[in-house]
Amino acid sequence: MKDLLLITPPFTQLNTPYPATAYIKGFLNTKNISGYQMDLGIEVILALFSKDGIHKIFNKEIDLQNISENSQRIFTLRDEYIKTIDQVISFLQGKTPTLARQICSMNFLPEASRFNQLDDMEFAFGNMGLQDKAKHLATLYLEDLSDYIVENVDSDFGFSRYAERLGKSANSFDELYLKLLGDQTFIDDFTLKILQEKLDFVQPKLVCFSIPFPGNLYSAFRSAKLIKENYPHIKIAMGGGFPNTELREIKDIRVFEFFDFITLDDGELPIELLYENLDKIQENPEFKRTFLVENQEVVYKNNTKRHDYKQIDIGTPDYTDLQLDKYISVIEIANPMHSLWSDGRWNKLTMAHGCYWGKCTFCDISLDYIKIYEPISAKILVDRMEELIATTGENGFHFVDEAAPPALMREVALEILRRNLVVTWWTNIRFEKSFTRDLCFLLKLSGCVAVSGGLEVASDRLLKLIDKGISVEQVAKVTRNFTEAGIMIHAYLMYGYPTQSVQETIDSLEMVRQLFEMGILQSAFWHQFAMTAHSPVGLNPEEFGVTPLKQEILFANNDIDFTDKTGIDHGKFGFGLKKSLFNYMHGINFEIPLQDWFDFRIPKTTVDPDYIHDCLLEEDDFKFKGNSKVIFLTKNVIAENHIKTKKKYSYPYTKITIHLKTNVISIDLEQEQAEWLMKMFEENSTDQSKKITLQQLKINFEENFEDFELFWFSKPIQQLKENGVILSL
Repeated sequence: MKDLLLITPPFTQLNTPYPATAYIKGFLNTKNISGYQMDLGIEVILALFSKDGIHKIFNKEIDLQNISENSQRIFTLRDEYIKTIDQVISFLQGKTPTLARQICSMNFLPEASRFNQLDDMEFAFGNMGLQDKAKHLATLYLEDLSDYIVENVDSDFGFSRYAERLGKSANSFDELYLKLLGDQTFIDDFTLKILQEKLDFVQPKLVCFSIPFPGNLYSAFRSAKLIKENYPHIKIAMGGGFPNTELREIKDIRVFEFFDFITLDDGELPIELLYENLDKIQENPEFKRTFLVENQEVVYKNNTKRHDYKQIDIGTPDYTDLQLDKYISVIEIANPMHSLWSDGRWNKLTMAHGCYWGKCTFCDISLDYIKIYEPISAKILVDRMEELIATTGENGFHFVDEAAPPALMREVALEILRRNLVVTWWTNIRFEKSFTRDLCFLLKLSGCVAVSGGLEVASDRLLKLIDKGISVEQVAKVTRNFTEAGIMIHAYLMYGYPTQSVQETIDSLEMVRQLFEMGILQSAFWHQFAMTAHSPVGLNPEEFGVTPLKQEILFANNDIDFTDKTGIDHGKFGFGLKKSLFNYMHGINFEIPLQDWFDFRIPKTTVDPDYIHDCLLEEDDFKFKGNSKVIFLTKNVIAENHIKTKKKYSYPYTKITIHLKTNVISIDLEQEQAEWLMKMFEENSTDQSKKITLQQLKINFEENFEDFELFWFSKPIQQLKENGVILSL
């Protein structure tokens, strides 16, 4: 028996739990409040894609004469699906890796229409490892089954969403309400059976649904309906990304037939107050950012004087109760960055609450989850990493920041190296100039394997209008630095931003083509601009040349329909942009004219064909930056004194040999300078918490020698810097 039950409703991800409930459970631990959490989505998926679940799918009555050829084929092969499903799921859970050989034999899995793309993609998957290729084939197999379910069993089904259309900017609650008053769906039967068993086991006083996306909304309401009808003593709350962005203006009282409370923004204090109110009858109970019903009216209560908890006080995320060994890794397309989202399990952490930039005009920067910026110390963050490694057995981390701060990333990397941790991590960034070659190399050494960031529209005019604080040239240099360090880069791309011309769309595509052709961008995704209610564009549309099409808001309000004064139909560019990008990501067809990606006339690009190439042409940087922090990375240094004889003269020198993981570097220095350098290696390694600046290093050097700049920019020291032995950050 637990006081709280925290639920993520179907569906989010197959490979890893959405972290919100783990964050809240970690906080509850600090308050000695008992809680139990479940990812209802993965439990439904595992019940559905099992021998018993597939039996039920194929036992649904269908008219074989009126279904697609693909469904007819799948139905005909139903015994093969029933026979193999448990083995496929076990393989995707990482429990039976030897099955990969059988899957790759191409005579084990039944194949329907999803496998038709294999011929087109052989160039991409031909060189994949056996395990990854088998995962991809198994993913196609599951997608065939999904297609069958959508066509014949439950049209709302999707692996990472359910009935998403009902939640997408539903200004009115009517359609969702009618659906909830109707019969349970096929998926509902699985969902509610599992939920009822969990409710009977946990016996909670308060159930909290975390709803991150529109595709979780319907299932949350359907689940809440079951609780109201069968467990009327249990209170029900809703929070998470969807209500935080969409339900800030809710007025429809019918919503509260299903939920007692809707909380906004950070959930720790609102939930703590709800818990404190459970067993107490108070004349004026305190609430934090909470909607509820009073006197048959929806009211918003924010009447507590208590402040939100600082990030240092919210505890370490706790994944207890979640079935971590049962998540399934899938590979949908041959893109190494996309596999980070869908392949493998990641512990989720946040370096900083909010966004340190907080200016982008398309972003919801007026909301607290972005507006209030609060980083935590590197030491506490790495403490939490170690705690999660101990409790989950996983050393992979996804930092889910809006944009991770470069200075904090540097400190986290140094702390990881200081503790000799072996971790793998990735995060979201801004492509800002702070990401120098040296910083990117340091991040790589600490275990960073990938970053994603918003390039948005690759046009300097529009980047300025967006207030992105970057330029295309700067993005090119930063992506080059990450790529040379061996860190993969994914860029978010946007088209259809207010006032964007057709010429700017085509020029943006040309910039992206060049970035991929230069090999400094490995992955990207185009999405069409959407105007949200809480962004600067949504709040002041007239300043951006758009006119909102406003409707009465009784339920959800986030995405706003609008007309752009340019009158351009930006949607027609989507297919060509995405098709060209698919090719570029696989390293092919850079020479094809941009016109060939579209079935309508487009203008020629005005971007110089060598623009990105020329952005990267720069001389070696010999500027002295006195406030730079200097780190001597390696400990594997050997110094040997020798005598060099040239003609009649002999003079001593020291040969310094450094063994790196993949190569050996040797340099010769005067003995006294070598002794000084060896001392610096010892005193300024990553083991030392205090870091010396370049100016302090200069002063130290010139206490014994002359002209530090001549030494610092000499060929031997440059060799050490170029190989990452000495970093200047």
